[in-house]
Amino acid sequence: MTTFPRTPLPDRLQDGLERLAGLNRVEQWRTASAHGLNPTQLMLLNLLGRPGFEDLRVQDIARELGLSQPTITDSLTALERKGLVARASDTQDRRAVRNRLTEQGREALLSLRGGLTLTGKALSGLSAQEQGDLLQLLIKMIRTLLDDGQMPMQRMCVTCRHFRPHVSPGTDTPHFCDFVRAPFGSQDLRIDCGEHDAAPPDRLAATWRNFIAAAPGSGHPHQQEKIE
Repeated sequence: MTTFPRTPLPDRLQDGLERLAGLNRVEQWRTASAHGLNPTQLMLLNLLGRPGFEDLRVQDIARELGLSQPTITDSLTALERKGLVARASDTQDRRAVRNRLTEQGREALLSLRGGLTLTGKALSGLSAQEQGDLLQLLIKMIRTLLDDGQMPMQRMCVTCRHFRPHVSPGTDTPHFCDFVRAPFGSQDLRIDCGEHDAAPPDRLAATWRNFIAAAPGSGHPHQQEKIE
């Protein structure tokens, strides 16, 4: 009997992710070029347009995007010439310079975001439940890279001191946010939150164990740890 040829599942998953990432890069090039930008400049606009990232120094931007400071400086200079970014001295350190979007920059970003549609189309093929499961799996993947030191700290619910996972299991809103004092569902988990307050290592570890115990594919949840 002929045996079906098999390749490792992680290899096939990586291939699929790379195909989606490649398509996303092509779309970014096309959208950025239509506005006289390159993808690095588009990344900068997106970062400065995120809540909590509106006023950053070059080294902060470089750390968030994983690019060199000279590359960031060149891109900021180009965006400043286009009137999309403004620079100002840091009020607490006159030697430092902070960068923020101008009104023209915010308008350009809204237009640019409206042109990115392929990822949205791909996600529209998933049910709401599948999208929620995918969100949790993406969070697990990002957390793996965080633990390995391959990414800077992300402002996710699961890394925040305000997050209490699965305190109401079996409900539509199992999690609780101490910052807003409200329960919320897994589909509302944030990967980037403006109110993020990084949890200390011991709390971070316990929070993660409680979260992952009931995440998709984890099997039966264990007894919740008490988090002070």
